[in-house]
Amino acid sequence: MKKLNKNFKNLADDYLFAEIAKRVEAYKNEFPGADVISLGVGDVTQPLSLKVVDACKAAAMDMSTKTGFHGYGPYDGYPFVKSAIVDYYKRFGVDINADEVFVNDGAKNGIGNFLDLFDPEVTVMIPDPVYPAYVDANVIAGHKIVYVNATKENGFAAMPPKRCTADIIYICSPNNPTGTAYTVEQLKVWVDYALENDALIIYDAAYEAFIDGRSAAHSIFEVTGARDCAVEVCSLSKTAGFTGVRCGWITIPMASPLNRMWLKRQSIKFNGTSYIVQRMAESALRGGYDDVKKSVAVYKSNAKLIMKKFDALGIEYTGGVHAPYIWFNCGIDSWEFFDYLLKKARIVCTPGSGFGKNGNGWIRLTAFNTPERTEEAVKRFEPFWKEFIDVRDKLFTNL
Repeated sequence: MKKLNKNFKNLADDYLFAEIAKRVEAYKNEFPGADVISLGVGDVTQPLSLKVVDACKAAAMDMSTKTGFHGYGPYDGYPFVKSAIVDYYKRFGVDINADEVFVNDGAKNGIGNFLDLFDPEVTVMIPDPVYPAYVDANVIAGHKIVYVNATKENGFAAMPPKRCTADIIYICSPNNPTGTAYTVEQLKVWVDYALENDALIIYDAAYEAFIDGRSAAHSIFEVTGARDCAVEVCSLSKTAGFTGVRCGWITIPMASPLNRMWLKRQSIKFNGTSYIVQRMAESALRGGYDDVKKSVAVYKSNAKLIMKKFDALGIEYTGGVHAPYIWFNCGIDSWEFFDYLLKKARIVCTPGSGFGKNGNGWIRLTAFNTPERTEEAVKRFEPFWKEFIDVRDKLFTNL
């Protein structure tokens, strides 16, 4: 077939999480009935708030009546959920306008689709390590990618390089995979950098609800000048358990030409998020928000359980405080460690090398499991780690 998108050949053969699933399946086929605990893929386990479910039921009933039926909705979202999002931002002192909020079906799609607004010749700056969807979406678009290093030396909080060669800058905070969260002061450096170099920041705040207090920024719009150089992507997937429901949003300041461009793009390629889902989202941000916070608290408690064990074992790690991810140093090739952990302890992790070259030798664990399964994983991990330390120099090549 002629004239296919040639950029697809530049993608890795297997998406990171597809490769993990393939290896886990192979292990289970070899050892049927093995009790495998996943601390790998970051999917939620806590059920939806009953208030959110009630909103779903009520919205479904609306659709069964002549007066309550909804067909195509606004391309940018219904006013009731946009208002709830505006009020949500006020919780951490950020004022946005409802016309700046565009409701979609999740952060991953929003980030990928947003690239439609840019010329194929743009250059993007992406931290390494990073959520692989950022890289892959830009590879497909044919964009030039430059990387900025996030390493142990800078606490996995990449800061601007001396020379900017990018039109678009990706920032994820709290970070997936490292769990690092930027302070307002750190983000101010990035904002000033973007303004000086006429660059746009795409800020991914999907894990904002996990931030502990005010020691890290909840939104880039807390930073003076950010409205002139940034857009913000957020989601209810990990906050309210919407991974199987799908709802998020992009906030684009009115003064930016991207605001009207995005509305036009959505009106051409997107028929809006389901009315029922938007009613559920409204409930998650309003009446059901206390339940949402309880679910987040479960995952934060799981993270603390892992961190406590790592502290006792003397394992070097970041994350856990402001994010549902713990990023730790295994000292060997990440995929070798993945296979060894699965074989010896029946625990699934995520190899850090899947997030970039700076991730090799590091491992991401997720707190997205039940408290019972997380506790069992921690119990298994301690004897595993002690054995691993004993054989590491003999069986593996240290990095």
